[in-house]
Amino acid sequence: MGILYKDKPMFGFDIGRSSIKVMQITQTAKGSVVTGYGTASFDPKAIKEGVIVDPETIIKVAHDLIEKHLVGHLTTRHVAVSLPNAHSFSRVVTLPKMKPKDLAQAIKSEVDQSIPMPVDELYYDYSVAQTLEDGSQEIQVVACPREIIDSYLLVFEALGLEVTLIESNISAVTRIVVHAEAHDVSTLIVDIGSNACDLSIYDGSAIRATGTVDCSGERITQHIADALGVSQQQAHSIKTRYGLELSKKQDKIVKAVEPELNKLVNEIRKVMRYFADRESNGSPIGQIIILGGGANLPGLSTYLTDRTRVPTRLCAPWNNVSFGRLQPPHELETTLYTTASGLSLVSPQELTV
Repeated sequence: MGILYKDKPMFGFDIGRSSIKVMQITQTAKGSVVTGYGTASFDPKAIKEGVIVDPETIIKVAHDLIEKHLVGHLTTRHVAVSLPNAHSFSRVVTLPKMKPKDLAQAIKSEVDQSIPMPVDELYYDYSVAQTLEDGSQEIQVVACPREIIDSYLLVFEALGLEVTLIESNISAVTRIVVHAEAHDVSTLIVDIGSNACDLSIYDGSAIRATGTVDCSGERITQHIADALGVSQQQAHSIKTRYGLELSKKQDKIVKAVEPELNKLVNEIRKVMRYFADRESNGSPIGQIIILGGGANLPGLSTYLTDRTRVPTRLCAPWNNVSFGRLQPPHELETTLYTTASGLSLVSPQELTV
């Protein structure tokens, strides 16, 4: 959506519930190199139902981050931007091969029928995921309310930034996972955010199934704080240091967070069943990869492996990325930048006018 400047470098700009993350990755002869990155927090009241209702707050925080607080520097004013999964729509539809004009009309009809909003209140875009043996095409369709996108564009215009690409958070996260993790099996990606957890299944050609569950890193921290009688800050430290692994407090921690994790496990099973029944063509989920700001919970991979019977591991987003002379993010901050890094890795071939 909103595609311009195909030959220009760009950086990823991820607006979360209460923080901004930016990162620029440049493609060089030696591979992918980070030139600059940074994060800054803002009052979560600035965003309501995905819409930026207090643009002045976001603009000020973003300006200060870009001008004063980056590690390294940005070499471009062109940005790739992500949309919140909870307020965007993603579908894969199969259509017979047809002329571009007819395809555009068919996609419009599909959006009108499958998305519970009037089509004239949405921005939407599509791309061909793959052409099947019978000549038909699988089309990846994404859509988002105009109100949300317009509020984003207002912020970037005020910052003097040119929007090169707007895509779903799921698409950006999938890109960094594919870039970092060599795999030839269908993968369930679990992105654990501060206030929700997004799931997507990528089979090598398209995002086949998605889901969002009311499970979050913040609530896990709160449950630990309540169970142990400590502050939020202390609970966060305990969560990231010990997590679900062996410690004197292990039993209390596991008991405290299990209701939250059960919601996640149930949604994982639900998405996997949907994929197996409708999308997989007989190909099972081969692995689960977890990431996001809430994924820094030691022992979570083992916990999910035990309960889903699918090998689970934490994403290593910098496997094929170099920070050159820059200090990389702290280990506990690594997963914060997965969306911003995925946005920055958009290739010119992915941009279509």
